[in-house]
Amino acid sequence: MKKLLLVFSLVFLGVVLVACNGDTTTSTTEATQSTTESTTVVSETQDTGSSTTQTTVSQTTQTTQSTETNTDTTDVEEVSQGVTATTIKVGNTAAVTGGYAFVGVPFNDAIKAVFKQVNDAGGIDGRTIQFVSYDDNFNAELGVTYTETLVEDDEIFALVGHFGTPTVGATINYIQTTGIPMVYAATGINQLYFYETPGNPVMAVQPIYLTDGRIMTARAVKEAVYGPSEDQNLGASAVYGVLYTNDDVGNSIKAGVESEFEILDIPSANVVYLPVADGTYETQVQLLAAYGVSSVILAMNQGPFASTLTAMSNQSLNVPVFTSYVNADVSAVDHTQYHADRDIYTNAWVDVFSTEGQVAVQEYVATIMQADLDEATKTAYYGDSFAIAGYIAAKVFVAGLERVAANGDVLNWENYIAAMEEGPIDIPMGGVVDFSGGKRWGIASMSLLKYTYGLGDDPSTPDVTETDFLTESFIKVREIQTIEEIEGN
Repeated sequence: MKKLLLVFSLVFLGVVLVACNGDTTTSTTEATQSTTESTTVVSETQDTGSSTTQTTVSQTTQTTQSTETNTDTTDVEEVSQGVTATTIKVGNTAAVTGGYAFVGVPFNDAIKAVFKQVNDAGGIDGRTIQFVSYDDNFNAELGVTYTETLVEDDEIFALVGHFGTPTVGATINYIQTTGIPMVYAATGINQLYFYETPGNPVMAVQPIYLTDGRIMTARAVKEAVYGPSEDQNLGASAVYGVLYTNDDVGNSIKAGVESEFEILDIPSANVVYLPVADGTYETQVQLLAAYGVSSVILAMNQGPFASTLTAMSNQSLNVPVFTSYVNADVSAVDHTQYHADRDIYTNAWVDVFSTEGQVAVQEYVATIMQADLDEATKTAYYGDSFAIAGYIAAKVFVAGLERVAANGDVLNWENYIAAMEEGPIDIPMGGVVDFSGGKRWGIASMSLLKYTYGLGDDPSTPDVTETDFLTESFIKVREIQTIEEIEGN
């Protein structure tokens, strides 16, 4: 039997305007000239297994000399913290140990891979990128502490790949207050949604869960994926089950689910909402079966998603499942529990199946190939959704740096955010994110993926028809569409 094929599909679990130094105007007979004698920067990296500790030491000595002058000093623009003549220091706090290490480790490794590729090519405007990361073990308290450490002690220029619902939710107000740019949040909680706020440092990329919930609901209602041949819509009397976790993720997605059911005029009597938590999965699934649901929407991230699928298998509730893009990875599915009548559909905001997507995949693979990783890890990351997410986070951040350099502007927070707002930014492997006009709602259109497992034809050998190729993957069954397009189906 041939080797297992993991087909690429993107996921994720599973951030105001303050210029560091604005323009100043002075009229005085005494001006101050400063010369900065530095910078000695030592970056030490220690490999600690699943986590990487980076220590950066910077020493700066400033001398001041007074001179007499009768001229005004105006429009003196300075770089922001974390920026020297030769370096740009950025960072994040992420879970690289504990239950979410399977997400955090590849996510951070891919960020480092992008920065290495940039640095090896000479950096951005002569500056190389330094990356500092702390392990918060997916704990909000640690996440807050380390975020403050990054901003106030390490004095990073930006948060890149701000990780996970607990930390992101607990630090959004802090980020808004300090004004430090936050590019890509590894979550989609609704607190990241801002309608039009020019200059806002919170720049989410992956879709907000409110949008995610609306799209998965629209697809559950409007797509013809039901019946023996999977080509039928549900009738008007169909009952939908919604299982959600009573946390920021579940409630954020549920808000979108509720909104879309109302927009589609689905009677409230036809929707059953039940919360789930440890110890309740089996009972809640039994209740859904008793209600006779024809479709189930799962508003949750990977851990609860896996537990719910197990309960559905145990209780033989075999109806199609629709869930978030954060669950579109085979690592969240136990193939031994798979049932052909319990199709699993997920949203996806990156398309690796198009011609353009395949080119972008090759660029991603090339980036991972040159990373400081062992060969087995590199191979595993070629199809890892969380590594792809980290890659995208770093690429979007770098796009902003390149815009500032192309504009000939000083690298500070104000100029960086303005550059990010100049227009849409291409997302590797599909789509764009647009911060122009202060848009802060991430990507707002997605495709539909379906989980597959079994023997069949090897897609990498189109000239040969086979029947013994073992495939476990999420495959695209609907193109990227907006909510409005799906509603019109």
